[in-house]
Amino acid sequence: MNDIADHGVRFGRIAAMLPVRDMGKAHDFYTRVLGFTKVFENGNPVGFMILKRDAGELHLTLQPSHEAANFNVAHLMVDDADALHALCQRHGLRIIKRLQDKGYGLRAFVFEDPDGNRIDVGQPI
Repeated sequence: MNDIADHGVRFGRIAAMLPVRDMGKAHDFYTRVLGFTKVFENGNPVGFMILKRDAGELHLTLQPSHEAANFNVAHLMVDDADALHALCQRHGLRIIKRLQDKGYGLRAFVFEDPDGNRIDVGQPI
């Protein structure tokens, strides 16, 4: 038995929340480099922002003293891991785990965004 499922609660969208030290720089990276579009922002100065691209949604929260974790904080499924990997390399992003085919059926790699947040990228093989 699953307690929550037994009560009929259905889950909807869930989105990664990434802490960033500088909202302007984070916005520029995710929109200009990765092609996201800002769909919401809150605060003056902006302390929270929602970005979307295709089916992906990302929430940014301003945390000026943020220190990045040494583990992956989000997983991004894509249809072309090689192209995204090449884009990350062109923009000088740190690649944490090299691009490779995994035994669990994904072509995958891990990169760091400008705030050091580790994003795990996967493409079904």
